[in-house]
Amino acid sequence: MHPRTRKLMKNLDEQLIDRVFGDHLFITEPLGYLDFLHLQSQARVVLTDSGGVQVETSYLGVPCLTLRPNTEWRITLREGTNRLVAPNEAEIVSAFKTALSQDKNQPANIEFWDGRTAERIVNHLIQMFELK
Repeated sequence: MHPRTRKLMKNLDEQLIDRVFGDHLFITEPLGYLDFLHLQSQARVVLTDSGGVQVETSYLGVPCLTLRPNTEWRITLREGTNRLVAPNEAEIVSAFKTALSQDKNQPANIEFWDGRTAERIVNHLIQMFELK
């Protein structure tokens, strides 16, 4: 859990926290990037408000529920790897149950998301400088 989130949770009612989290969630301290990617890759579904997580889960083939009204990564919506969910209990629970009932997605086959970006940039730079 992000430190700012943990700080904000201290202001919440204890019964609400128990009702929301109960014994169903395990909250960790912030993780390093590779550890966090590993957790995402093993998840059945990820709930987030992070743009980066939307992309990572799409690449990993893990269903993502983005708890906000918009996203900068519209391609994840078009590819069906991400779904925007209103940040209210009924919508979140419904979307979560739907995501759990589906098979794990295959990693998204999004153009240019093939891990070869650096190679394309280098080739472009070589071509660009050879023309001068």
